[in-house]
Amino acid sequence: MRRKIFGAVAAGALGISGLVALGAPNAAATQDAQPVEYSFTSGFLKGFFKAGEAPPGANDWGCRPSAEHPQPVVLVHGTLENMNDNWRGAAPLLANNGYCVFAFNYGADDESSAVQGTGAMKTSAAKLGTFVDKVRAATGAAEVDLVGHSQGGGPMPRHYLKNDPSAAGKVAKLIGITPSNHGTTLSGITELGRALHILEPANDLLTKTSPALVEQEIGSDFNKELDAGGDTVPGVDYTVIASKYDEVVTPYTNSYLTAGPGATVKNIRVQDACAKDLTDHLEAAYDPISLTYVLNALDPAHPRPVTCQTVLPLTGPTGPVK
Repeated sequence: MRRKIFGAVAAGALGISGLVALGAPNAAATQDAQPVEYSFTSGFLKGFFKAGEAPPGANDWGCRPSAEHPQPVVLVHGTLENMNDNWRGAAPLLANNGYCVFAFNYGADDESSAVQGTGAMKTSAAKLGTFVDKVRAATGAAEVDLVGHSQGGGPMPRHYLKNDPSAAGKVAKLIGITPSNHGTTLSGITELGRALHILEPANDLLTKTSPALVEQEIGSDFNKELDAGGDTVPGVDYTVIASKYDEVVTPYTNSYLTAGPGATVKNIRVQDACAKDLTDHLEAAYDPISLTYVLNALDPAHPRPVTCQTVLPLTGPTGPVK
């Protein structure tokens, strides 16, 4: 299949304003607990222009993992996002629950740029590997757990795990929130581009400026190479958290993975537990239901109940987080 254009809708959506939802469901309350954002719009507005700053709860380089949570968590942001606007929900929530949490920027020439994650994914995967080694050295942990959104929860870290020989034995879990694992049609925009014969010129431009957008299209050369030989690598536990209302990764089932030898995969659709959860691609990283699944994937021995409530696209829960 010919390569198709990806990313315009997500870029436009990043400018939408909305409501604020704060709280800390499923979090162990402490005197030092950080406020947790559950609205993408609120998190975006607070973090977009502070891309060089870590989100609350992240990058305490003196943190040492506990016996209860021995793996530090590395947060990997998505395309067109940065570590601050993507993780103002997950970072404080995980820190409040006793995890050592770390985040970084990738995929841009300037690490302080508001828009990240557009560079070639092979280059970004190498940067992820460097950051994983930095976290392991600082914390003394043999392995880390990766929690990522979109590109950062799917094809980019999968490339690191599959193609970097030094990655073996360094990652215990990969938890992807609405990951673009097998490419996207972007709600049919790519098909329209083909029909109008503007697809290839657009892709030629994007390849020069933002190659990660093209690489995440269904049938891209990057996807073909990544998927050859299977979705997983031995020794890693994979969790995929998807939403049927994802308008960026389409069809949303392209997020799902199939386990190969020596790996486990759990594919989750949030609406199976809560039909009132209308989270879209961007809100998914702030959705309290998605984040409960993240906590459960990180610590499956102590699962937390998934509390159903109405969650709207972009703006989050309609009432207090339960």
